[in-house]
Amino acid sequence: MYSPSKRHLFLLLISCSYLTACNVNENARQQGITFEDTLDVFDPLSHVGPREDGTHIVATSQIINPVGVSVTFPGRPTDLALDHGEKILAVKNNNSIVFIEVSSQAITQTLKLPGGGNTFTGLVWSSDDKRIWTTDTRGFLRSAVQGSEGTFDWKDEIALSGPPEEENTKSYPGGFYIDEEKGLAWVTLSRNNTVGIVNLTEGTLEEEIPVGIAPYTIVIHQNKAYVTNWGGRVPVEGDKTGPSSDSEVVVDPKTGIASTGSVSVIDRETRKNIAEIPVHLHPGGMVLSPDGNRLYVANANSDLITVIDTRTDKEIKSFSSKPMEVLPFGSAPNALSIDPAGQTLYVANGGNNSLAVIDLKTDQVTGLIPTGWYPGSVIMNREGSKLFVANIKGIGGRNEEGHDGGYNSHDHMGSISIIPVPDPETLTKYTTQAAANMRLPKMGSTLNMGPLEEKIVPVPTRPGEKSVFKHVLYIIKENRTYDQIFGDMAQGNGDSSICQFGRVVTPNHHALAEQFVLLDNTYCNGVLSADGHQWAMEGYVTDYLEKSFGGFVRSYPYDGDDALAYASSGFIWDKVLEAGLTFRNYGEFVQAEITPNSATWTDIYNQYKNGTNEITIKSTTQLHTLEPYLCPTFVGFPGKVQDVYRAREFIKELHEFEEAGKMPNFMLMLLPNDHTVGTREGFPTPRATVADNDLALGQIVEAVSHSKFWKETAIFVIQDDPQAGLDHVDGRRTVAFSISPYTKRGEVISTHYNQNSVLRTIELIFGLTPMSQFDLIAEPMTDCFTDQPDFTPYSVLPNQIPLDEMNPSLTALKGKQLHFAKKSMEMPLDEIDEADEDLLNRIIWHSVKGYNTPYPQLGD
Repeated sequence: MYSPSKRHLFLLLISCSYLTACNVNENARQQGITFEDTLDVFDPLSHVGPREDGTHIVATSQIINPVGVSVTFPGRPTDLALDHGEKILAVKNNNSIVFIEVSSQAITQTLKLPGGGNTFTGLVWSSDDKRIWTTDTRGFLRSAVQGSEGTFDWKDEIALSGPPEEENTKSYPGGFYIDEEKGLAWVTLSRNNTVGIVNLTEGTLEEEIPVGIAPYTIVIHQNKAYVTNWGGRVPVEGDKTGPSSDSEVVVDPKTGIASTGSVSVIDRETRKNIAEIPVHLHPGGMVLSPDGNRLYVANANSDLITVIDTRTDKEIKSFSSKPMEVLPFGSAPNALSIDPAGQTLYVANGGNNSLAVIDLKTDQVTGLIPTGWYPGSVIMNREGSKLFVANIKGIGGRNEEGHDGGYNSHDHMGSISIIPVPDPETLTKYTTQAAANMRLPKMGSTLNMGPLEEKIVPVPTRPGEKSVFKHVLYIIKENRTYDQIFGDMAQGNGDSSICQFGRVVTPNHHALAEQFVLLDNTYCNGVLSADGHQWAMEGYVTDYLEKSFGGFVRSYPYDGDDALAYASSGFIWDKVLEAGLTFRNYGEFVQAEITPNSATWTDIYNQYKNGTNEITIKSTTQLHTLEPYLCPTFVGFPGKVQDVYRAREFIKELHEFEEAGKMPNFMLMLLPNDHTVGTREGFPTPRATVADNDLALGQIVEAVSHSKFWKETAIFVIQDDPQAGLDHVDGRRTVAFSISPYTKRGEVISTHYNQNSVLRTIELIFGLTPMSQFDLIAEPMTDCFTDQPDFTPYSVLPNQIPLDEMNPSLTALKGKQLHFAKKSMEMPLDEIDEADEDLLNRIIWHSVKGYNTPYPQLGD
């Protein structure tokens, strides 16, 4: 275990009351500490995964080193409940209830849900500890009952219907309260924007009480029920609104991001909503003070804790849970626990992988307790001696059921931390460890950088430096791991046995990696498109998504259709526009309007080849702030539009930019067809769709590098997520490029980069401040660049796989090939990521490797 020296101590900065001051240098000097005296213990060449000292490196460039006892298991746990005898800890996992014996810390049972998954929160024991209640993504309040042998089996299943007028009729129930005396349950119904009152005897939903948007959980105090509303208050006339799962939420007109939070107060006798208390963004977990006079509310999208006086139902104050007030957004306080004396608040800071310990006399953070990756629930035993924490992402993405041929991003590994409450001396040690884990020294040294004399460089890293680049093209692709594409490149850290789309399929990918730089240690922070596009655009993912992996019932917001999914810190284009720079969007957060809608892949491809215009393809967006910046003929999905079609539309505009003599500073592009549609009849083979993606990328780079803007342009390419394949290093390792005249030539770069590294590099080029703590700690891609430019343009290589190499018709197939083709026809592949990803991965594997080549099996 890492044991930092005094030079690493940030405790004095963290624990003192002056942290609200803005001058970090002055604060440090007052304590005899400067940021230059501290060290960042993160090795920039680190691979994601376990290290010899027992710690883990994760894709967000953080160190996971939890204290106490860790209990790990496959999944993503979001909530905890300790039985009244304090003998069994129940864990609300993404698709099961996990039972842990407290005395031995051993898992005694994993009870799989009958179907679907668990929702974001809500787990309650009966008073006799013989029954446990949960809410699921199919829309049920269900219970499991303990049998004579001590194990639990499912019993009650009470349907909680969703909005009847909507196509999606699931209610998405969350947190709830069981009133055994009256035989009732009070359940938050997220998609209904109500609290449902359930008759437990009859097993029926009796009544619904309107509250705010997307209610999260409920706390009962005397005759009142307090309900946190993830999406804030109900909109009123004059509000700017945005979509969220068939509801409209109040949004910031400038960014389109949900901009209110609230707590509804219900009178339990009259069953009326009697008050709506404004709080901050994404209010989630709550806890009452022991005397019941104060209600503490965690606001995950504001990094703030709200304090409500329950006698007046008014906000008293708010305070920060960030380790240092000067840090940018990103701590994500989402769950709370309080000690029996009411003096100390424990805050699950999901973004910092720690509990913030807050002295309620001063409202100051006095220490940090290291946990696993993204703590999402924290509870305490009655005497206040022990903390239990659910770590949603555990220790990373390698569970014991992982594939023997490599790792996949869906190999979720959750964990529980059981931590004795530390004494002051131990808390000091823990705080130092947590500060090192979250890279606080790196943040501090970056914030403390002094200016240099003006200097022109490719990527500025200090004040005073300016970039040679005036234009950035940022390209997002879909769902490939490093080994799937580059496993055949001997000069990098690849595994050829799991390479699926090597040089024959992707000649331009290989040529670009060889002519510029091969990045063999770059990662996606996300694991699928719902969170992957947020990481790629915001460098952050909110609690709203991190807690939705039991089933994305409200939305799957890869295409900009849910205002609740977005971080309060905004998108990269918001920062660009705030700086007075220009922006153009090609397909990201875009929906396609294709006329006629019946046009097939072949129809669109023939139009591309023949230069006709019978089919119109138009881009639209649900995020109103993007509308002025759309290329009207460039769409993201669906897959029946070819990437070479997309490339042609971009190149048309590039020629117009050349004629006008100016090009946007920042260009954002979605190039998605490496996603594939499996072996579906009427579509190209998987290798043909990846070849289409490869050729389009080559065409785009060729066009830019032959343009008048090449000398001042940088191109960055990365996947939104790597979920559709295996990788021998980690399931999040991915394909990425840094392409420019100032990029090194022919080198392998093994520096640890991730999606935030791309964003941080773009920020530095344009002189933008970090959006969050995550791009603040990310390693900028300076190792890719040189001061000596090479202006040689790139020449596209022709595709070796015909782009119209079509999947055979069902009538021509038999055996396993026919089986998988039928599955491809059955799967919902018209929309992104709705299909069973493991099945799609198998289909793609066999289509490329052959139907007699075994798919890498799950380990024991």
